[in-house]
Amino acid sequence: MTTRLTVAQALVRFLAAQYTERDGVRQRLIGATWGIFGHGNVAGLGQALLEHAERMPFHQGRNEQAMVHAAVGYARQSNRLSTHAVTTSIGPGATNLVTGAALATINHLPVLLLPGDVFATRPADPVLQQLEVPYAGDVSVNDCLRPVSRYFDRITRPEALIPSALNAMRVLTDPVETGAVTLALPQDVQAEAYDWPEEFFAERTWTVRRPGPDPTELMDAVHTIRAAKRPLVVAGGGVHHSRAEEALAEFAEATGIPVASTQAGKGSLRHDHPQDVGGIGHTGTATADELARTADLVIGVGTRYTDFTTASGTLFAHPDVRFLNLNIAPFDGHKLAGQTLIADARSGLQELTDALRLHAHRVAGGYATEYTEDKERWEQRVDACYEVDEPDTRPTQPQVLGALDALVDESDILINAAGSLPGDLHKLWRTRSRDQYHLEYGYSCMGYEIPAAIGVKMAAPDRPVWALVGDGTYLMMPTEIVTAVQEGVAIKVLIIQNHGYASIGGLSESVGGERFGTAYRYPSEDGSYTGPPLPVDLAANAASLGMRVLRAKTVRDLREALAEARAADTPTCVYVETQTADTVSGAPPAQAWWDVPVAETATRPSAVKARELYERHVSTRRRHL
Repeated sequence: MTTRLTVAQALVRFLAAQYTERDGVRQRLIGATWGIFGHGNVAGLGQALLEHAERMPFHQGRNEQAMVHAAVGYARQSNRLSTHAVTTSIGPGATNLVTGAALATINHLPVLLLPGDVFATRPADPVLQQLEVPYAGDVSVNDCLRPVSRYFDRITRPEALIPSALNAMRVLTDPVETGAVTLALPQDVQAEAYDWPEEFFAERTWTVRRPGPDPTELMDAVHTIRAAKRPLVVAGGGVHHSRAEEALAEFAEATGIPVASTQAGKGSLRHDHPQDVGGIGHTGTATADELARTADLVIGVGTRYTDFTTASGTLFAHPDVRFLNLNIAPFDGHKLAGQTLIADARSGLQELTDALRLHAHRVAGGYATEYTEDKERWEQRVDACYEVDEPDTRPTQPQVLGALDALVDESDILINAAGSLPGDLHKLWRTRSRDQYHLEYGYSCMGYEIPAAIGVKMAAPDRPVWALVGDGTYLMMPTEIVTAVQEGVAIKVLIIQNHGYASIGGLSESVGGERFGTAYRYPSEDGSYTGPPLPVDLAANAASLGMRVLRAKTVRDLREALAEARAADTPTCVYVETQTADTVSGAPPAQAWWDVPVAETATRPSAVKARELYERHVSTRRRHL
């Protein structure tokens, strides 16, 4: 039995019938479709989404990159078990997807991209917005998406959709392979009719696997842990993706092993858990980084070991340090020449805990006392950063976080991605729930926060969702404020105005760049941007896009505005201008190095001095073999 539909209509009907299942919980895989229509998709997928509106919810976006960010935010909040699709026209609509696709793939988060493409039948060549490639007739701008997609196909015939759509679902639901999936859809093929077998539209449930560890690897891992004197867990994003937080807590409590976290893994343990020692690496706490320097065994759980985590290969300094990597992906499990335990994070931790309990294994009391006391000292530093002596003065950035910290509870979700905030948050934020801390730091993409907040709020409609943005990030992509207003998605946007790229400005100064080109100020006579601040009013901009805006000039104002925003049931923005942090209330400096190469030859004293310091750090780098 067959049904005659266009390719686009068949695809929408197929997507509406796909489900995931894990731990007995079943949900739709593609919860909705985002779209901006143009001549590459308006007559195909646009018509199909209208035709099947009862099957597939639709959301109207303003920027294609932002639509991907919203879908990714939804997917992360949904534990990668559900995501959204994104459809665009050909040309710039399609190429605008590339940044979002890279972010999704780097962070192992599923999103389905459905860009329009040029005519498969080539009745007129070239068409509007077509890239002509003299050496290849089958290349379009959509090929830019190949390296940032985990699966890519171009559907040049209707019947080709069947195997391609199934492969797309396979990749989206694979915990190892998942990321951006792209089905490029030529605009003529989208509108072409075909007799589809009814079986193509049957409901399918894709089981998201929880593979357990190999018995031999498990036995070896137990032996390695028991032999270690100063073990340290590094919890990565895989802990959250697996919903392994409780299993990690049981492991830590049973063994006494301290747990440090990457940006993606923060919140794996609550901030007040006895074994939680905070963030690790360049943006980490002194407690975690000192433990890392003296650890003889590093147990990586669901981490990719990026250079921020390893301090560019300088952090794990014990002469005999070894790595034991529990990871569902063999590619990541073998990093740093690690001993592997290839398994789902929850399954692997549960079996490790059970096996270690048989030996009543626990770290020495002196080690536990050491990291407990160090943690208490760090908490005192956090208190000092948050402390406010004069509530009627302009706040520092850490004091802004302190005001928010005093307000929220475990239901709040904080979203950030770039600028100086990730460093302050990783060091200072006291995470209260497994999913409160939503930092996109795999790609650290400016502009992610506001659209991602919309996606997160759609996945968690009853929870307060905050997008924390600096002025630099805000100016990159405020467009989806219009979408939040249009759809009544009550996100809270906290705009922190510090007149420039504060994070890169600090980095520039540290590497001899003298903050060149990083301030939002008028240019001076010497060509540097050191004049007065620009007369840009971001609060007025947010208001012009339809958002309710609360301005805060002092710490007292800020506290009142944040409380009002948290209680609001409409999209609300809090705008605050910060002062330069001083030695009392500023965030602690980096506790570990990060490799940004410095000019090897220079005449300016700042660069010469920075190069000398750089060479000292480079000399401490290790290759763990």
